[in-house]
Amino acid sequence: MKTWVVFNVVAILLLLSDSEPSNANLEGDALYAFRKAVKDTTNVLDSWDPTLVDPCTWFHVTCDDDKRVTRLDLGHAKLSGRLVPELGKLESLRFLELYMNELVGPQFGELKNLVSLDLYHNNLGASIPSTLSNLKFLRLNNNRLTGRIPRELTKLANLKI
Repeated sequence: MKTWVVFNVVAILLLLSDSEPSNANLEGDALYAFRKAVKDTTNVLDSWDPTLVDPCTWFHVTCDDDKRVTRLDLGHAKLSGRLVPELGKLESLRFLELYMNELVGPQFGELKNLVSLDLYHNNLGASIPSTLSNLKFLRLNNNRLTGRIPRELTKLANLKI
């Protein structure tokens, strides 16, 4: 009887280990890649523990009912470092608030569901992506942006700011 129980436990563990990673793990990995790329002198990212399955428990991260990251609030957090392309894996991200930091980077990622992008007062030296089709709020002033403003942004009917 004990052998049968041990066998079943091992079989269940093997099945779980072969299953697809959850969105929470993928999104946690993306956020942790950002965490590793920035210097956090005020320890605002201390709760970002990569061993936790669910990044929705981390401070400054908001998720929906499906545990998908929808908001990242790190405005005026005294972060320095670079934006990482992994942020583009946050497919449900609607609000990216990283204003008044010392962030650099060549890209914002392919964040197609963003409603609000607040990156003003950083040191971003990138061009503005043309994939930001759902924006209502866009603030990028006081950066080192290059290139032209994408024509697609001039056609956004819902863009307020």
